[in-house]
Amino acid sequence: MNTPRTRVQRRPVHGVLLLDKPLGISSNQALQKAKWLLRAEKAGHTGTLDPLATGVLPLCFGGATKFSQLQLDADKSYEATVRLGIRTSTADAEGEVIATNPVNCTLQQVVEVLERFTGKISQLPPMHSALKKDGKPLYEYARAGEEVERLPREVTIHALELLQAQLNQDHPFLRVRVSCSKGTYIRTLGEDIGQALGCGGHLTALRRLSTGAYDQRQTITLADFEAMDEPQRQQQLQPVQSLLAGHLGITLQEDEAGRFLSGMRRSGTWPDAPQVAVFAPPGPNGKPVLLGTGHVRAGELIPGRLLSPIEIQQILEEQT
Repeated sequence: MNTPRTRVQRRPVHGVLLLDKPLGISSNQALQKAKWLLRAEKAGHTGTLDPLATGVLPLCFGGATKFSQLQLDADKSYEATVRLGIRTSTADAEGEVIATNPVNCTLQQVVEVLERFTGKISQLPPMHSALKKDGKPLYEYARAGEEVERLPREVTIHALELLQAQLNQDHPFLRVRVSCSKGTYIRTLGEDIGQALGCGGHLTALRRLSTGAYDQRQTITLADFEAMDEPQRQQQLQPVQSLLAGHLGITLQEDEAGRFLSGMRRSGTWPDAPQVAVFAPPGPNGKPVLLGTGHVRAGELIPGRLLSPIEIQQILEEQT
């Protein structure tokens, strides 16, 4: 006889969990596990990490989901290991081997190739990716054995540092640290570096070190998070406004805050700013009360993404 499943009583949760995603599970699996552990009503992640990747995965809950796009657009950094001499169908260790070649490059050639991949470069998105064509992820075409036309995309590699190179052993590899713009495929970068060295290559390990203002020193593992009780888990959440690092902060008086929250533009002496985080005066606990985002043009504060009054009240209750 099957035991009836206990229904989880969901609750409003607002904030950002900086998870150190473990190896072997998808970003969505990690999200659903954390959502279940928090009993959160609403959650979303800020861009996927492959199952073979680990590292910084910001998970947004409640009102934080309104600002998750900012992390999708943020610069990121990674540490990656590229196995040289072997190409695979997916450009990583999950794929089938499609070519093997001897590795005859020198350390100087590696350094020169890495320099060529620094700055603005063009990448062809891999077939095994979540990028969509005609509303369907590319990986679905790939699993069906189809290859569809993709257009190259320009991305920026801010820095590409060689951490370790093993070129004359049975398992030649490079270990690199990459700082890059949004939309960079590290699998593709590793494969392209291998091709430029004349031997091919594929990614065998990938760890995200940072995304935007968040880095791995702030993260918690899923196992440690699960071992906590619910109040301790709640304390692990970063405030919603942590997503707005780099925004100009503007605090409105209460009457002006109410009007802004209803979508009305406000006038003031603020400088023009493309990204503004707007707050009401501090609440009873002395902490700033986030209203939402906007931008300032010609002395006008123009609303962007706004929290609802209910969300603001729930956040204030969480802080007490």
